[in-house]
Amino acid sequence: MPWREVSLMDQRKEFVRLFRQADVNRRELCRRFGISPKTAYKWLARATTAEAAEEDWAQNQSRRPH
Repeated sequence: MPWREVSLMDQRKEFVRLFRQADVNRRELCRRFGISPKTAYKWLARATTAEAAEEDWAQNQSRRPH
């Protein structure tokens, strides 16, 4: 059985989709995906603002100073 290849962007989108469900334990979800709660809320904020602007929020963003 071959390994299922999943891109990082797809994992982020799946995480946010699961995170928005009402009956999910958010800390456990963070542990399962291997991220901190701070990162989870950062992704959720990006997804919320990007959906209004119809952008792809899941791509890596530059850490370069503005």
